Amino acid sequence: MKRQFSLLFLLLAALLLPPLAAKADAAAPPSAEIRVVRIADVISPVVADFVAAELDRVNQSGGRAFLLELDTPGGLDSAMRTIIQKILGSRAPVIVYVYPSGARAASAGALITLAADFAAMAPGTNLGAAHPVAIGPGGGGDETMMEKVVNDAVAYARSLAEQRGRNVTWAEKIVRESISTSAGEALELKVIDLIAADEAALLAALDGRRYLRDGAAQILTTADATLVRAEMGWRQEILAAISNPNVAYLLLMLGIMGIFFEISQPGVILPGAIGTLALLLALFAFQTLPVNYTGVLLILLAIVLFILEIKVASYGMLTVGGIVALALGSLMLIESTDPALRISPALIAATVAVAGGFFALVVFFVVRTQQGRFFSGVEGMVGERGAAVSAVSETGRVFVHGEYWDAWSRSPISAGEAVEVVRVEEGMRLEVRRAAEQKEKQGD
Repeated sequence: MKRQFSLLFLLLAALLLPPLAAKADAAAPPSAEIRVVRIADVISPVVADFVAAELDRVNQSGGRAFLLELDTPGGLDSAMRTIIQKILGSRAPVIVYVYPSGARAASAGALITLAADFAAMAPGTNLGAAHPVAIGPGGGGDETMMEKVVNDAVAYARSLAEQRGRNVTWAEKIVRESISTSAGEALELKVIDLIAADEAALLAALDGRRYLRDGAAQILTTADATLVRAEMGWRQEILAAISNPNVAYLLLMLGIMGIFFEISQPGVILPGAIGTLALLLALFAFQTLPVNYTGVLLILLAIVLFILEIKVASYGMLTVGGIVALALGSLMLIESTDPALRISPALIAATVAVAGGFFALVVFFVVRTQQGRFFSGVEGMVGERGAAVSAVSETGRVFVHGEYWDAWSRSPISAGEAVEVVRVEEGMRLEVRRAAEQKEKQGD
């Protein structure tokens, strides 16, 4: 009987618990949290992954909304599209806020703002300048290809503006004409929804506003909302720092110097390992930047010239050419009119000076080592003086370096005469010459 009652109890529990749980879930109030992510950097793949992950978290947790605070000069097109796709696919409303005063949402940032459910700006901010920058060999391309890129960007900007009910003409102009608009003008042109001085004013202005999901109107409630800030983890912060143009350039130079040192002095290992790691990190960073590959080729040419200096006696001309190529390549490496995406000229000057001096010093010591005499082993015998033990012509015996050697000479040498080693042949046989002959040649 006890066993039967136990089975009956378990059966009833299995039938009743799911409905009770469903009622509990239905009765639970939606989360009042608004997750806040701040971007004050270039839009890179690392930033895009971070924003996408936080948007997924908001949707999974049932958050009230997602607030993206922007202050960016732009960034990579693929990273921008990753963020926009997540915004357009989000169930929770997305608020993009160009903040604080003095901030901007240029290029990729402008299109992200267009894609938001609610677009806001702080006073003293600006928005626009979304003309695409080609990333590839030469940092440009032929006119036909660039026209295709611009037309694609225009169509994308117009579609975002149409979907969110914003000014389509303005969206096209920021791509074709690279116009930039202040906060007040953007509100007048119906590019943004409101201007707010700070986050508190933003939440107050957004309370009760409508947005669309699946064609149905929804109301955003922010009066009781709590802002929860999301920060990058240490791994993401490191990868984001690497994507800075100045850091990427320094990593490139460190990688080149490490590999050059390993080539010039094989077997050291550590410089080669560090150089390879730095070079890989630099290549990761350059995928986020408008790289001019002519600049990259000039830097590689500089390394080739430095290596040739070791092999060819150019009396420093190859080193000078390498330093010039290094400087020109560094200046051309990043092609962008935006200062935020360019390498600091002061950093380039300092790096070229240090790198040029390093390469010149290494080349000097390597060449001096290669041209120096050998003082041990078989090579160390060349130039050693001794005496002929017997007459030496096609055969003979000499006493050199405390040992007796088989020897031969191109001209006859009498027993007892001083000799000098010309070379060591296979079988440890010495070619010698009369030491006096060397003195006479030097006198002539």
